[in-house]
Amino acid sequence: MKSRIIVMTLAAALFMAQQAAARQGGDNNTDNNATAHEVDLNPVVVTGNGHHQLLKSTTTPVHVISQKLIKETGVTDFQEALTRLMPQISFSPNTMGSYIRVNGLGNKYVLILVNGKKLIGDIAGNVDLNRIDMSRVKRIEVLDGAASALYGSDAIGGVVNIITDQPVKDNVAASSDTRVSGKGQFSQSVNLDVTSKYLNSHTSFFHQEADSYQNNDKTIDKKGNELTTVDPLFVGFSSNIISQRLDFNPLKNLSFYALGSYNYKVTDRPTPVEGLDGGSKYDLRSEGNRWEVGGKYNFGKHSVQLDFVNDNYHYGNLYRVESKPYKVGDFSRSKTQKYFDTELKGIFHFYDKGTTIIGADWRNDFLNATSGDVNNHVYTVAGYLQHDMEIVRNVSATLGARYTHHGTFGNNFTPKVSLMYAPGDFRFRAAYSRGFRAPGLDELYYHYFKLMAGRPVITFGNSNLESEKSHYASFSAEYSNRIFTLSVMGYMNFVKNMIVKENIAINDDNLQMLRREFPEVTDAQFGKMTTYGQYINANKGVVKGVQVNATVNVTPDLSLMANYAYTYGRSKTGGEWIALERTYKNSVTAAANYNHTWKMYTLNVNLNGRFQSRTFYPGYEDAPGYGVINLNTTHTFNVNRMFDIIPSVGVDNLLDKTDHRIDTTTRKYALYSPGRMFVVGLKINFKK
Repeated sequence: MKSRIIVMTLAAALFMAQQAAARQGGDNNTDNNATAHEVDLNPVVVTGNGHHQLLKSTTTPVHVISQKLIKETGVTDFQEALTRLMPQISFSPNTMGSYIRVNGLGNKYVLILVNGKKLIGDIAGNVDLNRIDMSRVKRIEVLDGAASALYGSDAIGGVVNIITDQPVKDNVAASSDTRVSGKGQFSQSVNLDVTSKYLNSHTSFFHQEADSYQNNDKTIDKKGNELTTVDPLFVGFSSNIISQRLDFNPLKNLSFYALGSYNYKVTDRPTPVEGLDGGSKYDLRSEGNRWEVGGKYNFGKHSVQLDFVNDNYHYGNLYRVESKPYKVGDFSRSKTQKYFDTELKGIFHFYDKGTTIIGADWRNDFLNATSGDVNNHVYTVAGYLQHDMEIVRNVSATLGARYTHHGTFGNNFTPKVSLMYAPGDFRFRAAYSRGFRAPGLDELYYHYFKLMAGRPVITFGNSNLESEKSHYASFSAEYSNRIFTLSVMGYMNFVKNMIVKENIAINDDNLQMLRREFPEVTDAQFGKMTTYGQYINANKGVVKGVQVNATVNVTPDLSLMANYAYTYGRSKTGGEWIALERTYKNSVTAAANYNHTWKMYTLNVNLNGRFQSRTFYPGYEDAPGYGVINLNTTHTFNVNRMFDIIPSVGVDNLLDKTDHRIDTTTRKYALYSPGRMFVVGLKINFKK
């Protein structure tokens, strides 16, 4: 019913568009479009050096996905936004979440922030990205390489910072955004902003859901027997996020904020069917709540900010089939994560063209898990200092350092230095930074058994792990003017004591140990297993790569974008170098965007694609390369000064790329797609 209503609305909208174009064909806003393009080439960013700067002015290379780019592609999903626009980022979704990888380094090396604050939600090494409300994203900033000087542990591979939109002063604004596509994919967001001179309120609700799908219902067991399975390629889900933010400005130079959010998600695992392989007796349920409070005081050119954050997340099994001792509807919590963080940060401008940041941070992480009887916590205390300055005309530098005391792994010092030479329209940047990552509580203590895609998986933590340390260096060159930007960056990231999962063969001796540790595992499940995993420190890892990014505004209405990433990643254990799991050497993203405005109507047409070489799975079958092309059209009708109607029509996976290989015990997927899908959407904006 929902899709039928939207389709009818879109049909009417398209007819109106045709009529508006015919009436207003001679009028266009060339100057306005040119200005918008120019602004997009030089946005304000905060992630690179920890304070607001124009992108061209930052000494640290930062990649930006603007709100405009997100709207043009028509995505409402965080994962889709990154993969369609940034070739150095990939995801491997599964029933547990999404495994993110940036420049060859995986989830545990990538720090995901929301407005500069860490987001938790880790399920067996996979980030639960459904905790991110895409309806409020203003831009996404991606910082490659080690950034521990500013952000501490976990920022060895890079930082992804989601910047949310802030309400405009003195108005009331409401919006509703609906998107429907094949395989039951549906998203709905509702936002309400009420702002005044002293108090701003923002309320947001975001819902996503999708059905399961199979490209092939066949599987092969380890004996080579072909079976029909009920396990889908992609497992459906339903998730909800509700959030509330209040901003209070009692004085011109004093402001406070409070934010709270709650998210709930159920992942639909298929129930067992007699005579068929696969299935599970339970669904996965995850739940999280988060609150933040803080204040900022401005005095002259300087500011001091104090923030408190508490983030909580847990998941477990929601039983659909009776399984002793659980009845239908029972919930068994598997893992709980939470942290408390307090940060004091001062930004000072003691002289022109110089910025000094001084900060201190205290954090306490907690992990509780039923498997392995884990109940641990660890604290970190850190102080950091950074100074940006212009040395001479056209030459700028950033010097920074962080001293961290970890409750388990002691003291660590992580410096950073970056230089920029900016003659005219050129930018030349060089950077070096050290990274530090303490093993996570799950890597240290968490022993777990899971059914993943119908296959039993056992993983052991290792309390003898050592912390990881990295050395990152990069050099980049950039040319940009009002209509054209071209950048090339080369980098190297060396990681010492890289933590990897070692696959240990199951034999008669360790089988008895496994039975004692996991009495819930049946003989039939053990019969499907040949190995179990344990975290170890590899000797070292290295990632090298090159990135090329180009943007050109061909006309005020037409823009082109192309990005290329080459990645070479290896880890060394026991004297043998092997490719990092889930890495690929070559990836390209490209887009063409047309945008034209008549008096009351704006047409936007966006064609985008991602092309990726084969993905490496050491010890398993490599996944072949693929290419996916998407088309989105957006139609904006300015009904009056207060009211906009924005229907959209598009096609995801235009060339119908799918993966139909038979699922085997060594099988890995490179592409999670049900094939070509028709997409429709409708957004309504109101402001007064």
